[in-house]
Amino acid sequence: MTKVRLRTGVEGFDDLIAGGIPKGFLVAVVGEPGTGKTVFSIHFAWKGVLDGQKVIYVTTEESRESIISQAAQFGMNFNKAIEEKKMVIIDALLRDKADQWNMVELTVEELLNKIIEAKKYLGYGDARVVIDSMSAFWLDKPAMARKYSYLVKRVLNKWNMTIVATSQYAITTSFGFGFGIEHVADGIIRFKKMIKGWELKRYVIVEKMRQTPHSLRVHEIEIVDGKGMRVKGPVEYTRDEVTLPSKVVEGVKRGLARKALEERLMELD
Repeated sequence: MTKVRLRTGVEGFDDLIAGGIPKGFLVAVVGEPGTGKTVFSIHFAWKGVLDGQKVIYVTTEESRESIISQAAQFGMNFNKAIEEKKMVIIDALLRDKADQWNMVELTVEELLNKIIEAKKYLGYGDARVVIDSMSAFWLDKPAMARKYSYLVKRVLNKWNMTIVATSQYAITTSFGFGFGIEHVADGIIRFKKMIKGWELKRYVIVEKMRQTPHSLRVHEIEIVDGKGMRVKGPVEYTRDEVTLPSKVVEGVKRGLARKALEERLMELD
C-alpha cells in the first residue's frame, strides 16, 4: 500500500524524502538556534493550508504575532488562514487567560488539551500540527523528554495528525535537552550552521525517516526574503571541515555520557 505523503512546501526538500513526510508521522526538527527550524515549520504549516488541511501551530518561544510576521515575509498570509478557520496558532508565551488560544500553564497535558480543542474548532479533516518547540516542556527535567514525546505521539495519532516538533540543541556540543524525542520520532531532520569565508552557511540532513528511502547527504539551504527556505544542493566536505577542535570533541564525549545516563534513568523509571 502506497504511503500518503505530505509535502513540506520547502523548495527542493521533498525530493530528499521521496516526496514528503508520511501522513501520521511525528518528525523531530532539531538544531541550534538560528539554523532554520522555525522557518521550516512555517513552510510546513502554510503548505497544509494550501492543501486544504487543518493546521494547528503551537509556539512556545515566540509570540503569535512574531510567527504571523515571519510568515508574511515569505508571502504566507497566516492572518487570512486564521480568519477562514483553516488555522489556529496557540500562543504558549503570552499565557493570557482571556485569549482562547493561549496556554496558561506550560504542561504537556494542557498542550494536548489545547491542540484537541483547536482541532474540534477547525472541524473535520486531516490536520498538521507544529510544536515549536517541544524543548520548552522539559528544559528543567530533560529525563522526561522521552515520556512526554511518546505521550504527544500516542494521543495525537488517534486524531490523524501529522506532527512536526522542533527541539533546541546546545550550541557547544550539538546535544539536545533530552534525547527522548529522537527515540520516539518517526523522522529526524537536523539543521546545522557554520561560518565559511566569513559568511553564515546553513545545512540540513535527514537522519531518519521511516518507510522512506531518504537522502543521506548533507545539503546546503538558504533563506530568501520574500520566498523562504530552499535547498541549494548537496555539499562536499574538506579535511578541515570534518576535523573537530579538541574542545568540541570533549564536549561531544560528555554529551554521549549524559545520553547514556539519561537512557539508564529512563529504564529505571
